Amino acid sequence: MWTPPERIKHEKPEGGWPDARTAASARLFSPVQVGPIRLEQRTWVPAMVPWRATEEGFVTPDVVDWYARFASGRPGALVVEATGVRDNPSGPLLRIGHDRFLEGLKELVQAVREASQGHTRLFIQLIDFLSIRRRPEPAKFFARFLELTERHRSHFPGLTDEAIREHLAALPDPELDRYLDERELESLRFGWRERIGDLDKPHILELPRVLPDIFAQAARRAREAGFDGIELHYAHAYTMASFLSGRNDRPDGYGQTRQGRIRLPLEVYRAVRQAVGSDFVVGCRYLAHEGIEGGYALEDAAFYGQEMARAGMDFLSLSRGGKFEDARQPPVGWSVYPYTGPSGYECMPTVFSDRKGPFGRNVESALPIRQALRDQGLDTPVVVTGGICSFAQAEGLLSDGSADIVGAARQSLADPDWFRKMQLGRGQEVRRCRYTNYCEGLDQKHKQVTCQLWDRLGLDEPGLRLAQDGKRRLTAPRWTP
Repeated sequence: MWTPPERIKHEKPEGGWPDARTAASARLFSPVQVGPIRLEQRTWVPAMVPWRATEEGFVTPDVVDWYARFASGRPGALVVEATGVRDNPSGPLLRIGHDRFLEGLKELVQAVREASQGHTRLFIQLIDFLSIRRRPEPAKFFARFLELTERHRSHFPGLTDEAIREHLAALPDPELDRYLDERELESLRFGWRERIGDLDKPHILELPRVLPDIFAQAARRAREAGFDGIELHYAHAYTMASFLSGRNDRPDGYGQTRQGRIRLPLEVYRAVRQAVGSDFVVGCRYLAHEGIEGGYALEDAAFYGQEMARAGMDFLSLSRGGKFEDARQPPVGWSVYPYTGPSGYECMPTVFSDRKGPFGRNVESALPIRQALRDQGLDTPVVVTGGICSFAQAEGLLSDGSADIVGAARQSLADPDWFRKMQLGRGQEVRRCRYTNYCEGLDQKHKQVTCQLWDRLGLDEPGLRLAQDGKRRLTAPRWTP
């Protein structure tokens, strides 16, 4: 993962842990209305991909255990990982693109209800993504994947196509800049991937026509499975975020301007709303800042937020960065990972950071976006995440108007009970995340995600399920109040 040149080590903020009496009157543990439902408290566990589904996208016992463990900490809301809306192979990621996935999803919902004793509301994040391939061996790229054109042939008059491929494969990498265009070089050095601007491909051209119904049907299944709502994934490196991107220059009315770029996200929302009705939560997660050259900035994010709130979104959850465009080159045989460049760092900063540090890094963008909504008379709740790991932080964000709900991913992974411990006045018992991104390193390799603080504790616990390497526990140790 990319690291900033300053490399300043930041200490975790003071916990400011409340006693039980103080917690009882805290905004963090006060209720909040999110569209048609009420959260008991303003605590939120964002979507995290744990790599526990089957290769076909089905719920497994390990998936159920993962979410039940978070639910036992009784957060106000828990968001299930990014779940594919199409019925396409996608590896060990959850899918919801067909009714055959419903049985497992219903089991997951029931497990969360039981583990939280009905205190936690459960949402599922819906995502669409385009095709991507692993970085190829150069010989394989030139022999199989490079599509030769007259442009290539003009450089090598008299050579057969086979000879041209052999000649290119023998050249030192820097010399290839003379013969391959930007997309060809990217496919060689990073792996091929589709873009929403590839309008010469019929299935890309028709995305605006087909995606609203695909998302709507996925949302219908989410409702049938028993979820309280959905979170539309409009963030990071994926399809819907690419439509919002400042780099989206599609000339068909779905790009080039703010209005064009927000058009499909709004059409998807309207189709979803029509499918699930007004008594089911529909919100989204999107970027407060893309963090890449040519990407959209804060003022664009405020505009998008206003448009989505006016359309009827029930909440807006904010993130940053995490784009393919500045990702680090992967090793041969690996796929490019969108959280390895500077924009990816913005999404998951570590304790070794620049002067801004990793704690509450998103707040500076969240506050003006929320204020832009309020200036227009829009009271849509704003969820703020990013390095939140103390009561003082969380309560401060709610008190100063930076957020309506506070989310914590890495801290909740380190200690799924941390909200409950604070509420009971036992904050000193919180197991605090080290923010070294041990978990992100596992995610990058598509390994079952765990936490370094608990994955080697109590491995002899009866009935404990272990990771595939047999050395790590798959759920955090139990805590009894």
